[in-house]
Amino acid sequence: MIDAIPAPFIVVSVGLAAVMAFIGANALVLVYLERKIAGFIQRRPGPYEVGPQGILQPVADGLKLVGKQLFTPKGADGVLYWLAPMISIAPTLVCFLVIPFGPRLQIINSNVGLILILAFTGVNVLALCIAGWSSQNKYALLGAARDISQSVAYEIPLLLSVLPIVFITGSLNLFDIASSQGPWPWQWYGAYQPVAFVIFFICALAETNRNPFDLPEAESELTAGFHTEYSGMGFGMFFLAEYAYMVVASCLTAILFLGGFQGPVASGWWWFLAKVYLLLLLIIWIRWTYPRVRFDQLLNICWKWLIPLAVLNLLGTLLVIAL
Repeated sequence: MIDAIPAPFIVVSVGLAAVMAFIGANALVLVYLERKIAGFIQRRPGPYEVGPQGILQPVADGLKLVGKQLFTPKGADGVLYWLAPMISIAPTLVCFLVIPFGPRLQIINSNVGLILILAFTGVNVLALCIAGWSSQNKYALLGAARDISQSVAYEIPLLLSVLPIVFITGSLNLFDIASSQGPWPWQWYGAYQPVAFVIFFICALAETNRNPFDLPEAESELTAGFHTEYSGMGFGMFFLAEYAYMVVASCLTAILFLGGFQGPVASGWWWFLAKVYLLLLLIIWIRWTYPRVRFDQLLNICWKWLIPLAVLNLLGTLLVIAL
């Protein structure tokens, strides 16, 4: 019976199950870290009541979300309203399939892995747009409009910062890009392309709606933005998706600019996860340190600074390659 099932189907099925387990476990870890770091920065203890040092607080929060009643707002489009959270989280499953966690730890080695991730992460904009429009709430609609403007603007410098790496390596295969870098920091593309590295990281913050670019949510202005009306697992799925996209962005940053699974002494998945979680800690630190920018400042940073710098960096790279 098992012999009749194609091997690639079994590999992808097992891989998807592992990815879903990783996304859930990762969310629990990041929620705990984020709340503890926020407490440390704001000089308060953070969670400490549930379990030793509050380590079970994310589990309690997750059970609370699962137990809450699902509610559809009056006048909302019921089908689209509940479809939006699923559209938001579904693309992350595909993204993790092509990420090389180690020399022998990758579910699908795709020649177009980089394009695949960039394409599927773009679907999240559609999900947030549907969530805002279908909620029949003015704050949700404003949050969705902000997200579309922000994502469309920051997609441009993000793609321009990736192109130099593609031209240097001549490949869209994430495993090949990671393998082409050496084990030491001065052999990583971040050392050769510092401008592209910084631009990519700033754009990743904006694409994942993290502070100081969290204007689609902006609690002080829009209540909660596009997910104002969501509660229970509707909100929970958006929450999971946000953390999953943070991990995807950190994985891409590690592969493109920090050597991926390459590291001193012994390369492996441990180096990759260490780099990814250091980037995630940096993202969390930025959230609780810097204030939210105004919307005009957000767009000015992109159109007046990031795009011109990314274009100049790309042209300089092409000139060096041609010489």
